[in-house]
Amino acid sequence: MVLLRIVYSTKNIVPQDQVLLDEGKLLPLMEAFYTIQGEGYNTGKAAYFIRVGGCDVGCHWCDVKESWDASIHPLTPTRQIVQNVLSESAKAVVVTGGEPFMYNLTELTRQLKQQGVGTFIETSGAYAFSGTWDWVCLSPKKTKKPLPENYAHAHELKIIIHNKHDFVWAEEEASKVSASCYLFLQPEWSKREEITPLLVAYVKQHPKWMVSLQTHKYIHIP
Repeated sequence: MVLLRIVYSTKNIVPQDQVLLDEGKLLPLMEAFYTIQGEGYNTGKAAYFIRVGGCDVGCHWCDVKESWDASIHPLTPTRQIVQNVLSESAKAVVVTGGEPFMYNLTELTRQLKQQGVGTFIETSGAYAFSGTWDWVCLSPKKTKKPLPENYAHAHELKIIIHNKHDFVWAEEEASKVSASCYLFLQPEWSKREEITPLLVAYVKQHPKWMVSLQTHKYIHIP
């Protein structure tokens, strides 16, 4: 995985760790926590979140820019990540980032599935899929668009609305997913007061869409 070598070039990662990264046995773990899913289709459900570091999609409104540089986050054995999930008795895991598909996630999902844990992922779709997933939230970004083959994987499509043109972008992206894919529009957090009324009006006129809100921010949980 050349991208991993670029991400870690400033730390001169040792060859042994590079091999483990390529195999998915190490991941740059930014944070992990057990909480309630705050947005999209699975809002309100308990889930253990695994946030991996590393992203080159570059959304200017990203609220976790500290995730972009993978080199500042510790390389963590996948088996340890899974053990931490099991210690919380979590029944579902959400893998997010950053952009999690910059890494090989096959080993992570293999171990989670062996333990009967559901596997959910949130991705921009800009990189090739790996792993076995029970639920895929595809959230495309204009700055680095999804690979064409990735639209077929989406169980839900979540478009962040930052300005009026994003409604046009949303319709373009919706035309690429399957007919069974759930469609969500979500106001960008910093402009929520301005955008939410527009979003509500749009969904009323185009009821194939649903509104997604970042409810975890309203109730002050991770």
